[in-house]
Amino acid sequence: MTQNQAGKRIEEIDEQIRELFAERLEASKAANETLSKSEISLKSKRYERSYLSGLQSSNSLIDNYERVLFSTMFNLSHSYRNTEYGTRTDLADKIHYALETTPKELPKSPMVACQGIEGAYSQIATDKIFSHANIMYFRTFDGVFQAVESGLCKFGVLPIENSSYGSVTQVYDLMVGHNFHIVKDFKLRINHRLLVNTGTSFEDIREVYSHGQAIGQCSKFLKEHPEIKVNIVENTAIAAKTVADSGRKDIAAISSSDCQQLYGLVSVKNDIQNTDNNYTRFICITKELMIFPGASKTSVMLALGHTPGALADTLAKFSSLGLNLTKIESRPIPGKDFEFMFYLDFEASAYSEELITLLCELDADPTEFAYLGTYI
Repeated sequence: MTQNQAGKRIEEIDEQIRELFAERLEASKAANETLSKSEISLKSKRYERSYLSGLQSSNSLIDNYERVLFSTMFNLSHSYRNTEYGTRTDLADKIHYALETTPKELPKSPMVACQGIEGAYSQIATDKIFSHANIMYFRTFDGVFQAVESGLCKFGVLPIENSSYGSVTQVYDLMVGHNFHIVKDFKLRINHRLLVNTGTSFEDIREVYSHGQAIGQCSKFLKEHPEIKVNIVENTAIAAKTVADSGRKDIAAISSSDCQQLYGLVSVKNDIQNTDNNYTRFICITKELMIFPGASKTSVMLALGHTPGALADTLAKFSSLGLNLTKIESRPIPGKDFEFMFYLDFEASAYSEELITLLCELDADPTEFAYLGTYI
C-alpha cells in the first residue's frame, strides 16, 4: 500500500467509524426504550464490564488502546442518552429560579467579609468589586466563610489563586465544609514593595514579615538575600502594621503601596515580586444561589469513585457537550487515604442548556458533588 493509498484508507475508515458511532447511539436508544433509568444503567454496566474484560489480542498494548477507546465510547453514549432523556434534578429548578430572581447588578454597598485588616489585598479587591462596601474583617479565611454562611455578611471576598505562585490551598480546603456560592471573580494585579519605618536603609534590614503567598511570590528576591530572616503572618496588611507599630529600624514588610500610605511607611524597594505579570484571582461568595446577568464561568467540586479512568470519564462529559475547562485543582480529602476532591472551573453561559444537562448529570451521580455557582 502506497503512502497516498494509506492516507485515503484512513479517511475511509474514519468516515465508517463516524457513521457506525451514530448508528450505535440510535441503536442504544432503541434497545432501552421500555426500560427505566435504573434498568438501563444496570444493563449497560453489565454489558460494558463483560465486553471490556473480553478484549484480548496477541498485543497487550493494543488491548489497552482498545479499552480506552471503548470506555470513552461507552461514556459518550451515557451522556448522549442522558441528553436525550432530559435527566433533571432539583438543581435545574434552583438555577432557573436564580436566573429569574437575581438582581440585574451587584449591590453597591453591602456588608462584605474579608480576611485581615485595612490595607489587605482582599480589601483592595473588595473595593474594586463594590462601589462602597461595608467591610467586616476576620482573622482567618474560615471566619469569612462562617460570616457568609451565618448571614452576618451578605458577601465574602477570598483569594483563590495567584498567577505566579499557584492556588491558595487553605481556601480550597475550607470549601468542603461550608455552604456558599460564587457570584463573581476578580483579578487584581499585585505589586509588592519592601516597606520600612522612616530612617531605615535596605542594609539595616535583618527580618521581613509577610503572608506566605507574598513570600512565595517574592522568592527570587529573598533568595538573593539569605541574610534576611523570613517571618510569616496572617496577611500583608498585618505585616505592614507590625512593622509600623514596632518602630524598629531593622525589620521590613512585603506589602502594597496602599499599606505604605495607610501605615506611614517608606518603600526601599519596589516591584520585588518574581514577575511583573503577577495577578491574584479573588472570588466573591454569598450563601444563596445568585446568577447575575452575563454570568459565563462555572465552578463545581466533586469526589470521584476510586476506580481507574474515573477522572477521564468525567472529563469526557465536558468534551461531549463542547464545554471548555479552564482549571482543575485537586486536594486530599481529610480523613480519607488517597482520596481527592476535584475543583473544576469551566466556561459556559448561565443560559446554556448544555450547562444544565451537565450539572444535572453530575448531580445525579452517586459520588459527592457540589455546584459552586455560575458567575460573572
